[in-house]
Amino acid sequence: MFDFNIYLTKFITLLFIVVFYWRVICIFDRKMKAHKLDLKYPICPIRNILSRFSDKWSLLLLAVLYTGKTMRYGEIKNELPDISQKMLTGTLKNLVKYNLIKRKAYAEIPPRVEYSLTETGISLMPSIQMMITWAENHFEEVLKNNKNH
Repeated sequence: MFDFNIYLTKFITLLFIVVFYWRVICIFDRKMKAHKLDLKYPICPIRNILSRFSDKWSLLLLAVLYTGKTMRYGEIKNELPDISQKMLTGTLKNLVKYNLIKRKAYAEIPPRVEYSLTETGISLMPSIQMMITWAENHFEEVLKNNKNH
């Protein structure tokens, strides 16, 4: 009998390992030059797609915006209090550039800018939600095994 949950768990684990492995072995500068098309591996989705949102802050920011409401910069900052202003601004710009979130600026005084997920971002969230669930379910196990090594 086909057990979807087992295959789903294996897929999430494999995706997590592949992304983690890629992040460990890839070297790129702090100005995000790696987000240009990798000409050596132009059809590799890990190098050319996942790298654009697989960092810690992008995933957390996408999860915060997955609540479904539009949020202002200050609201996002309150949800992620340990992110620096520079990192939040850069992460927002990158996610807008990759069409995962949309930025709407209003011509008001004081200026008002709101952020929300795009359709592309919404379509990504079930996969991210599976990774979050996996992390919640295996958090203690991973930390315990990390202490043993």
